[in-house]
Amino acid sequence: MHRRQFLSTALLPLAGCQPQADVSHISGGFTGIGHARGHLLQQTPTWPTPSRTRQTDVLIAGGGVAGLAAARGLRLKGIEDFALLELEDSAGGNSRAGLLGGMACPQGAHYLPLPGDDAWEVQDLLEELGLRRRVAGRWIYDERHLCHSPQERLYFNGEWQDGLLPLQGVAADTLAQYHQFAQRVEQLRHTERWSMPAAKSPVTPVKQALAALTFEAWLNQQQLTDPHLRWYLNYCCRDDYGAGLAQVSAWAGIHYFASRHGFAAPGMENAEREGLLTWPEGNAWLTRRLAAPLQQRLHTGQVVLRVTNLKHGVEVDVFNTATQTVERWQARRAIVALPMFVAARVLQNPPDWLRQAAARMVYAPWLVANIQLQQALHDRPGAPPSWDNVLYGAAGLGYVDAMHQSLQSVPGATVLTYYRALGDLAGAGAALGQAGRRLLLEQPWATWRNAILAELSAVHPDLPAKTRQIDLTRYGHAMAVPVPSIDGKIGLQRFQNKRKQLQKSEYFQITHERLNFAHSDWAGYSVFEEAFTLGHWAA
Repeated sequence: MHRRQFLSTALLPLAGCQPQADVSHISGGFTGIGHARGHLLQQTPTWPTPSRTRQTDVLIAGGGVAGLAAARGLRLKGIEDFALLELEDSAGGNSRAGLLGGMACPQGAHYLPLPGDDAWEVQDLLEELGLRRRVAGRWIYDERHLCHSPQERLYFNGEWQDGLLPLQGVAADTLAQYHQFAQRVEQLRHTERWSMPAAKSPVTPVKQALAALTFEAWLNQQQLTDPHLRWYLNYCCRDDYGAGLAQVSAWAGIHYFASRHGFAAPGMENAEREGLLTWPEGNAWLTRRLAAPLQQRLHTGQVVLRVTNLKHGVEVDVFNTATQTVERWQARRAIVALPMFVAARVLQNPPDWLRQAAARMVYAPWLVANIQLQQALHDRPGAPPSWDNVLYGAAGLGYVDAMHQSLQSVPGATVLTYYRALGDLAGAGAALGQAGRRLLLEQPWATWRNAILAELSAVHPDLPAKTRQIDLTRYGHAMAVPVPSIDGKIGLQRFQNKRKQLQKSEYFQITHERLNFAHSDWAGYSVFEEAFTLGHWAA
């Protein structure tokens, strides 16, 4: 596809998106992360000789959730001589936050489902942070951090409804397909073991078959064709994986429900909504507490250039953005908590299995917009304002209200955090995400502002007049997309020959000589439980 044709195709979702009201008073810009640092690896052919050499026992490259979990894991083992290198000015990966009008708001991940018993590493963290404690033999979560009611709503057929599954005025055939899908999920939950993290459940022929085709193809096989069901399942895939049911694997589509709360069709006994933890700043509440004990061991603004296995240790060259110099770190061992495609680029003489894994991985770009409101919006009929608010059929994934957890008695100024996944904008296979990345890089802030306001003004006409500032955060490679695999293998299970057995058979690491790898990429998709557990295992 020629560049002009490529861009004209990619721009279609933004064409004609002009808000009706005057928006000249709205300020803002791009914030959160600086893509220029990451692109230094591509744009700089050679680097100067390191100006200094530093030593540590264990070096962690990457300060996302996996890297922070690895740092905590080292501390739990009594290893204090380590350093963590982070590209951005703060650790946290996709779980960072900012301030807008004095109000905290997420710049990425914004909630954590209550972890099941398979995720005992995450449960242990929550207990350490005081979010979970045992009372009279039962585990109780601190209600101040649980998502307050009402939790979520959908704008559908001209009014707001409770919950995100389309229900208002749908036909009997639609309800019947909801129940058919729910029954199929329950069947798979009873015949297969599903877990979060996924590595704690075995790969079976059924799962391999699901991993080899798209979720859309599986739905076609099941004759589940209802447009409202398809919209909801597509929304769920875009929300968790960054791409739709035509791109993600059937294993991922089923895993979304089977590993957590099932699928609750209207009238079913399991229709109780899943509990979750959330904060005004989103999951940055967690990553900031993981980063706080590191103090001088956390080194930000560091671009990892080269990782080399030596005879008696590991050598890592980095570009220090503060001093504008190249520095060399020497360590006994290293944990590479970088996205897989970056790890394959910076590791000297990477093994074939790493190169092949990186070549197969595709990534979803994301846009996160924080919209500062000077006062509460007028509301449409139906369900009341909720924490999560979704518009049926819209290009975006809706918005969350940063002040929902504040328990303010009178609605007032707030920040709405709007999310848009761009993984399925155009392209398939290896091209998945390329159009979205190009769009993120080339479209000016004002174009995104206009598109977002036009989309949300359909249900909130007073939004432009009450908006004061819009800050945009762009993620070119926000998350790995669990696309169908040729061999039907799932996530970490693709690399069984690289397992290193630990105390229990279900624990393993991806290793290469003195390197351990830890990142949500290795699970095949990006959620907190996967990244945290893999970082913990690596330590």
